[in-house]
Amino acid sequence: MLQIGDTVVYPMHGAGTISAIEECKVLGEDRSYYVLKLPLGNMKVMIPTDNVDNIGLRDVIDEEGVEQVKDVLEEKPEHVTGSWNKRFHANLARMKSGDICDVAAVARNLILQDRLRKISSGERRLLELAKQILVSELVYACDKTPTEVEEWMNAILDQNGFKN
Repeated sequence: MLQIGDTVVYPMHGAGTISAIEECKVLGEDRSYYVLKLPLGNMKVMIPTDNVDNIGLRDVIDEEGVEQVKDVLEEKPEHVTGSWNKRFHANLARMKSGDICDVAAVARNLILQDRLRKISSGERRLLELAKQILVSELVYACDKTPTEVEEWMNAILDQNGFKN
């Protein structure tokens, strides 16, 4: 059972801290909810306590997970062929997995693609979401500010020879 103060990752939203456990009546039914406070965008998400396993709520990655993310960011970008719409849906499916390495790969691919040739507005929104999810988790995993995490990510990507 999760408790107030626990830090968790909510797929497609990012990492945050459980700030409260509230009882709410929804559709005439009393339910218990975790209130997750997300640092980026100052957002608050309510998650039914009895649905935690189904939505993929998980712990923030550890030091080994940070190294895996670093490895993914250092890899050469994947070149997905097809229309931007096809790429968008493939990237969205990867992000929905909740796996931070998949999110890192999507962010890496879209950042580097955008540096070479501007990406579509739909892909840009997906890139912003991928960065938000990735940065929010790395803030907790590395005990750094969002700015420090973004600088770290950009330095890794710059080493690939894809300068901003």
